[in-house]
Amino acid sequence: MSPEESFGSAENRMQSVGLALEELLVTAQKQDCLTIGIYESAKLLNADPDNVVLCVLAGDDEDDVALQIHFTLLQSFCCDTGITILRVSGIQRLQQLLGAAHANKNQEEHGDLHCMLVTNPQADHCRLQEVGTYCQESRRLHQWVPELVLQER
Repeated sequence: MSPEESFGSAENRMQSVGLALEELLVTAQKQDCLTIGIYESAKLLNADPDNVVLCVLAGDDEDDVALQIHFTLLQSFCCDTGITILRVSGIQRLQQLLGAAHANKNQEEHGDLHCMLVTNPQADHCRLQEVGTYCQESRRLHQWVPELVLQER
């Protein structure tokens, strides 16, 4: 396989996983299995980490030191407790997907899509396996926290 084919294949894989993640987050939100917000996520991780199956950390601003510190602490906790972690960029896409359901909540909560937890391992999250497999494969390639770019539409 040529380097161009390999790159195209990896790009297709990232797109497929990105779509799977989007579907997973929307489904989890509809099933009330999605915790949104750094503070809310930290509270849940402290109270019931065994119920969390995926932690999504979203940030487009690498210069936000406070956010990076929060991410580091959340990543460390998730790693210690065996929770799958995925970092994504594309906050605007997340707002498109998940923002409408939060239109009735206060603005502070609506704006904090930096951390999301998918909970309730018994629920049938149809795309969780695909996202989890991508994360496992990335870790095997020595990417401690897998990353994904969500494409705006």
